[in-house]
This record gives sequence, structure tokens and C-alpha cells, in this order.
Amino acid sequence: MRLFDPSEPRQDSLVLRNVHSQKQASMVQLGRILSRATAKPYRTGDLELDERPYLNENGYVDFKPDDIENPHNWRAARRWYVTVCAVLLVVNATFASSAVSACLGSVSEEFGISEEAAGLTITIFLLGYCAGPLIFAPLSEFYGRRWIFYSTFLLYIAFNFLCAFAPNFGSLLVGRFLTGTFVSAPLSNGPGVLADLWGPVERGNAMAIFSCMVWVGPALGPIVGGFLELTENWRWSFYVLLWFGGISALFMFTIPETFGPMILVHRARRIRLAKIPGYEDVKAPVEDGDRTLIGIYKVALTRPWIILFDTISFLCAVYMSVVYTLLYMLFSIYPIVFQQRRGWNAGVGELPLIGTTIGAFIGSIIVLFDSKQKAKKIANGGKLKPEDRLTLAIIGGVGFPLSMFWFAWTAEYTWIHWAVPTIAGVFLAASLMLIFVGYLNYLVDSYLMYAASAIAVNTVCRSACGAAAPLFTNYMFQALGIGGGGSLIGGVAAVLAVIPFAFYKYGERIRIRSRFAPTGSTGPSDEEAQRSQDDEKSPRTDQPLPLSESSSTMLEEGRETFKRGDRQESQDDDIHAIEMSRDGDKDTETL
Repeated sequence: MRLFDPSEPRQDSLVLRNVHSQKQASMVQLGRILSRATAKPYRTGDLELDERPYLNENGYVDFKPDDIENPHNWRAARRWYVTVCAVLLVVNATFASSAVSACLGSVSEEFGISEEAAGLTITIFLLGYCAGPLIFAPLSEFYGRRWIFYSTFLLYIAFNFLCAFAPNFGSLLVGRFLTGTFVSAPLSNGPGVLADLWGPVERGNAMAIFSCMVWVGPALGPIVGGFLELTENWRWSFYVLLWFGGISALFMFTIPETFGPMILVHRARRIRLAKIPGYEDVKAPVEDGDRTLIGIYKVALTRPWIILFDTISFLCAVYMSVVYTLLYMLFSIYPIVFQQRRGWNAGVGELPLIGTTIGAFIGSIIVLFDSKQKAKKIANGGKLKPEDRLTLAIIGGVGFPLSMFWFAWTAEYTWIHWAVPTIAGVFLAASLMLIFVGYLNYLVDSYLMYAASAIAVNTVCRSACGAAAPLFTNYMFQALGIGGGGSLIGGVAAVLAVIPFAFYKYGERIRIRSRFAPTGSTGPSDEEAQRSQDDEKSPRTDQPLPLSESSSTMLEEGRETFKRGDRQESQDDDIHAIEMSRDGDKDTETL
């Protein structure tokens, strides 16, 4: 009998080792496949580390001039490709929100419920939108944008299968809530990708396209769903969403990591693994500090609700909630006007919504023109106050009630040609978009390092209000009529139109008294500001970080405290903060 020699490797150990090696090789191969699929201009494995890696003045790993890993240095064509891919995911989100709105009749018929109850499929989906700024935006700061896109969008597609093959109404509602939750990630992180890629002046064009798609997507949903309702049933709306999502996923996998701080983290890890003499312990800026997921969520889930009751934030939330509510009311108003009143079928009756898409494009053109004018002013040495961003909101604020009255009273009477209320819808959509973009810009410039929190709570409020629209719109217009119901909305819009004029005149005084708007002689007095002195050693990076309609992103554990005369920079542990202020005080072109 042969005795076991401890020095001799056992066969089962060799087998396990081989299996482990094969698994590692498989993971490496998968990483290479995904890396090659992405649209970045380099392969990480092909990069050669310098003998003396580039560090910034604070000793942290940073991008060197003309660094190929810096997304801002990629060719314009490549950046536009990534931009289109990100916007495509956003179109999925907005299209899905309203796709079922034209099929509520067949939903109610199949499950034996009222059409108002069927409208919960829209309500519950929009409530899922609230997860974007509160859950997925913080995660993108911790794990990067790319993997958040991959995981959430694939889950969105998976739960759309639940919607398409739902055996009962309860499972349909569960599927809709989960799809709304997961697809909110592109909505909150998509604008962040644009800010990762484009400079403050160039970003105006990309943001205008993004904003346009936020409005076009919901208008296209009922048009497609209306014709499917004629020939098939409500399930076909979800089949279309699955096909659209599957095609979009192919492009999604080509989106590279664009979040600058995360790219620097990967570079720092490569340098440490290479054990370059003198650089064994180098770190990226975000690695230096107690950056934990719990700490990130502590700020992300508490500060927005405090900022909500700041004067500027509160009034902007009220106004934009009305705008967003009306957007989703239109998907119930148009069928009343063109199907119930004029006798058009479910497909043709939704075609006038094309006018709202045209209005969104008109609004985008105005936004582009306004961005170029402001860019020229900055290039000529001029300075922009946050109130200068209100130009768009003022134009939209005047156009909103006028176009609403125009639409309501021309839609009230069937002897008026259908084109007249349709054209009114064009100007109404353009006005709503201008208000939307103008106030987002104003929030960002007013709150700077706290803009992420201000936008996050604004997104939650307007999504919640938009979610209620399908539940009461039909009752409201049955009771008041088209003219009366539209006049009520127009009257509210006329009252709210005073807000941008008031902000334009008194906004600076309001910001001076605000705890969070960094204009007055004293900085914000919240808890994080008191701890900022301990973080002065943390660097401020020069890479522009995203700013999104929802809360977008957080970079370092820091913030800046601004003073009117001599501005002193310090850092806070709010990761959201740096993201909104990185590009400087006034050069950020937002949604």
C-alpha cells in the first residue's frame, strides 16, 4: 500500500485548481468581450502605464492633458454615438410610460375592471420613476454608470415579459411598477453620461436632444398603442416594448464607462497592481475618505426633503408638478376631444398627439438658440446670474395659459376644424418644455453643490403628481367639459406664470436668505457644512460631472462653500454636491 506523500499534489486539489483557473479565464474572457463591444477608443489591457504615473497637485491619480481615458478627449463622432445610445434608453423609459394609455379599454374588458382602474397601469409605472434619483443615482456613483445601465435595463426587459403575459390584473400592476422602477435608472443617469462626455458649451446641444426625447417618448406611446388597439389588444403594446427594448439593449452594451471618478479608480488599481516603485499606494480622489454606500444613501434620502421647503425649490416643484401632470393628462384629454367628441377611431384619434412632438422639437430649437446666446455672452467675458436662466421659463410661462385656453375652446366645438386645436397643442407642448428646461437650469445654478438634492426631490414630486393624472382627468372633463376643464388648467397656469417674473426680480434676494443657495455672505449652515473644514485636503477634480433631471450624480466626499467676495473652497461629505458644481458656477448647460 502506497503512503500519502504530503509534498505530492493531490489529484482532487489539482482538479479544483484547474476548475478555478478555468472560471477565472472565463471571467477574463467575458470582460474582454464586453470591453471590445464598448465604444471607447482604447482597450484597457492595451494601455501601458507610465514609469511616472500622472498625479495632480494633491498627489492623487488624475487625467493628464489629452488623456485618451478622459471621455472629454474622445472624438466628437464617438461621443455623439454614446450620446445617442444613452438617449435611446431614455426613449424606452418615456415611451413605456404611456404606451398602454390607448389600450385601457381592452385592459378593462379582459380583466373586468373600470377604465379608471385600468389607468393604474400608468399611475403605478410613474410611481416607479421615483426610484431613479433616490436609489440608482447614488449607486451609479459607487459602481459606475455602465453596470447600472446593464443591470437595470435588463431587469426592465425581464419584467416587461411579466406585463405582456400577465394572467391577472394584479400581476400586471406588479410588472408595471417594477418596470417603471428599473427603467428610471436611464432617466436619472442618462444626463450624467452627457455631462461626462461634453464640455459646458457643447453640452447644450446634447441636453436639448435629451430634453426633447423626454417629451416625445410619452406622445409616441399612445399613437402606437392606439393602432394596436384597433387590430390586436393591449398585450401587443408590451410586445412592442419588448422588441424595442431588445434592440436598444444591443446598443446599450456598447456604452463604455464614462464616469470620470470611476475611470480614475480603475487606473489607480492598475498602478497599485503594477507595483511601480514610489506609487504602490496611490489613490484616486474618491478613494481617499470614508466613502460608504450607507453614507451616500444617508445624504441622498434625507437632504432632498429638507431642500424641498426652501422657497425656490418649493415653488419650482409646484410649477413643474403642474406641468408634468398636464403632460399625462393630455393622454386622456386627446381621446375625449378627438374620439368621443369627433367620433374618430382609437388609432386616428391619437394622431393629433404628433403635434405635441412637433412642439417638443420647436422647444428644443429655442433651447439651442438660447444656449448659444448665453455661451457667446460668457465667451465675451460676461457673467450669468441664475436668474438669467429664467428666460425660457418666462416665455413658456406666458405661452402655457394662452395655448391652453386656445386648445380648450377650439376643442370644445366640433364645428371648428380639427387642425386648430392640434396646432394649439404644438404651442402648448413647446411652452411646457421651455418651462421644464428653464426651471431645471435655474435650480442647478441656484443650488450648485446642492442641485442634485433639489432636482431629486423635484423629480419625485412631479412624477408623483403625473401619476395621479389618469385617475381624475376623465371625471374632471366629463363634469366641466373641454372648455371648462381646460380653462381651469389655464387659470392655474396664469397664476403660476407670475413665479418666473417674481424670481427674475427678487430671486437674488431670496437666494441670499436661503440656507442652501450659495449667494449670501454666509454659506449653508447644515451639518455637512460644519464638517467641511476636516476635508480641505481632498482635491477638487477638473472633470465635469453629470447633472441630471433627477439628481444624477455624486463625485467626492466634498462640497464648495461660496462667498460673494472672497470664495473659499472646502469639502463636504455630500457626494451629490461636487457633481453639480464641478463645471464651475455658471458654465453648466443642463436639461
